[in-house]
Amino acid sequence: MAKETKPPAAEAQKSATFKRVPLELGRRERQIVEAVVMLGEASVAEVRNQLGDPPSYSAVRAMLGLLVEKKWLKFRQNGKRYLYRPAASQQKSRRNAVSRMLDTFFGGSPSEALAALLDSTSSELSADELKRMAKLIKDARRDNNE
Repeated sequence: MAKETKPPAAEAQKSATFKRVPLELGRRERQIVEAVVMLGEASVAEVRNQLGDPPSYSAVRAMLGLLVEKKWLKFRQNGKRYLYRPAASQQKSRRNAVSRMLDTFFGGSPSEALAALLDSTSSELSADELKRMAKLIKDARRDNNE
């Protein structure tokens, strides 16, 4: 079993306390988090391969270490290399992303978001997808009345 140790870049910011606020992430940091989420668990080289116009290996390694300190990522050591993974579950990450999107683009209104989604994808939705959406709305309505 691999033991957990501090990645090299994480040592530099031991005492810093960060909240997980997406606006604190720069463009490249967001790209790195997205790459790790997509891969599930990845080495520095694997993350770097996912980036368009990637920075140097050491720059990616340093950013991964900072993202660990900011509590966006976790890691484990496997031999000489570090493997990084999202700190939150995929379900929790999805909920957080949807919540941020609702607040940012739709004033916190799920119905406005749904209207925009249907407006932009209605011709692409299958009958099964529409049935599933209708069931989810029916279930939510029932849950709110209980």
